Amino acid sequence: MRRLLGVPLALFALALLFVAFGGGQANSSGQHGQILKQAAQGTLRPAKITTQTKDGTTVTRVLPFLSDSTVESAQEALKVQAGDERLEGADATPDDFADLGGAKQTLGCAKRESAGNQRVNQDCSFRRQAEEDITYNPADPTNLVGGQNDSRVGYNQCGIDFSTDNGHNWGDMLPPFRQHENAPEFDGPSAANPNDNTIEGDAGTLHTYDAGSDPAIAVDSQGRSYFSCVVFDVFSNASGLYTTQSPQGANGSFYFNIPSSIAAVPTKRFLVVEDNSFFVFHDKNMISADRYASSPNHDNVYVTWTVFKFNKPSGSFSESPIYGSMSTDHGLTFSTPEEISGSSDTLCFFGNFFTPSLSPHKCNFDQGSYSVALPNGSLEVIFNNGNTPAGNPNGQQLGVHCSPTGNSATGTAHLNCAAPVKVGDDLLVGEPTCNFGRGPEECVPGAFIRTNDFPRITKDNTQNNHLYAVWQDYRNGEYDIQMSQSLDGGLTWNEVGTVNPDTGLDHYFAATDQSPKNGDRNGVSYYRTERVPNENTTPAGGFAPGMPGVQDSGSDYVLAGGTGAATPYDFMVLSPVFPPPDGNQIGFNGDYSGLTVNRGNEAHPIWSDTRNPNPFSLNGVGNDEDVFTDSVQLPNGKGKPGTGKIGKN
Repeated sequence: MRRLLGVPLALFALALLFVAFGGGQANSSGQHGQILKQAAQGTLRPAKITTQTKDGTTVTRVLPFLSDSTVESAQEALKVQAGDERLEGADATPDDFADLGGAKQTLGCAKRESAGNQRVNQDCSFRRQAEEDITYNPADPTNLVGGQNDSRVGYNQCGIDFSTDNGHNWGDMLPPFRQHENAPEFDGPSAANPNDNTIEGDAGTLHTYDAGSDPAIAVDSQGRSYFSCVVFDVFSNASGLYTTQSPQGANGSFYFNIPSSIAAVPTKRFLVVEDNSFFVFHDKNMISADRYASSPNHDNVYVTWTVFKFNKPSGSFSESPIYGSMSTDHGLTFSTPEEISGSSDTLCFFGNFFTPSLSPHKCNFDQGSYSVALPNGSLEVIFNNGNTPAGNPNGQQLGVHCSPTGNSATGTAHLNCAAPVKVGDDLLVGEPTCNFGRGPEECVPGAFIRTNDFPRITKDNTQNNHLYAVWQDYRNGEYDIQMSQSLDGGLTWNEVGTVNPDTGLDHYFAATDQSPKNGDRNGVSYYRTERVPNENTTPAGGFAPGMPGVQDSGSDYVLAGGTGAATPYDFMVLSPVFPPPDGNQIGFNGDYSGLTVNRGNEAHPIWSDTRNPNPFSLNGVGNDEDVFTDSVQLPNGKGKPGTGKIGKN
């Protein structure tokens, strides 16, 4: 057993299962393996580090893993392969579609909005839409653009949404990613594009990607929208990341295609990175744009994501650092991906636990990055990190401050990120876990869904260089929303308290933004779910349906608002009470929700819920997951502490 910093460590290594699969490409050791398929089947699970405290107490810390949305997409795809309900029901007598009350001219169907909320996704498929992002166009604040995970075509994709009337009406589409074939061998430096947009550069599958996940949206100062999505295969190691552009005047209603990679002259237009290797997997992207006309980097686009790396030739887990890339020409070219999560002698430990050749102080067990561009041209990136000291079972939220320079078209662009600083603690002790088929995972038992502690940052309106970050943790013996404040553009941070004033419920998947009118007027939106009996003591094997309250508790979505560090914030309930996801949607309601604040203090939160029953039994769900939004004024003032109740302020 290896010792590091004088502390005995026990390694739970990631299992590696090599599976021969027709059409897949061999990795450099000549063997085959499918990272995502193994994760979906539960044979590839998160790495763990076990340490001891000074008093001999054994502490096990679970490290960041592939995002829930990505693995859920693969799990759903594998189930479709086993028995596609579209095929099974092809000869069945359809239910009466007229019962929905829809008209021929109503693409989105009727009777699917309630409580004053607007339904964002406009399909009639009764398939899941969840995991949302939203922002507004600074050139036209009534133009809202958004996105969500979208399974209307079977395999999960990233859906795109747009509104030109301040959120009263919406259009939607699936993105134009499907014509690009995986071909990392064409993604290296060339005379036309000197950037290296692949990590391993292996031969590709030369077929289009199966699925997509993790939608992210941004708009620059001139009104160009940018939509980003990770894409991957279920039965090969192909994975990649794109960010495409909606041109000025299109208002997010149209995005350029990602070019085919097998054209006579291959191009990397709108491509950030792609690979086809067992040794890397790209996951959990987020994007931002410099929307300040006075900024020296105005209209730059920034992308950050997690790269899961595996050792050669063993295939054992190595690390999961945060990478970044930037475009200075409106997404046409993206800079060579660079690792930005950095190192810290005081914050990060065990960075070489799985790979001795690395620095022990690398901050490289990461997931859930999020960025914001600042008016002075700099960039702040925050992320969840698991490199805490020996004996500490908790995680932490870290941030890096970057000073972007150069030109992506000439290959000189770099993010120039400083060493990480601490944004806040991520207290995990006592968090409940559930087993969704791949071992115990952090969960909300009442809704029986996966959850996470990824941070979010105010992303649009930093006139005064003040930033606010929010995340959920379990420091109060329940999931609550924590907030940290930076008064110097992210150079230093200070925790300012719990956002939600009510107790006795679980609060999770927070999103946040600032008012463009009042720099320290903040909005924070999040879900609430009723807790189950004895939730603080996870039973052996995790919480499961059939236990009291598990997958049987109501939820709602709320918007809190306040000023600066004056937590807790007052809040208002936005949604009706909705039941847990069921059937084919069980266990998942996305990895995040969204919020933007445009004109003055007008907030536009976006979330998914299950208020709508599914009338088609062959579709496999009782209540469909749809995406909703609202247009409301930010609450303001201190929240009054008390016991919370779902559906009530």
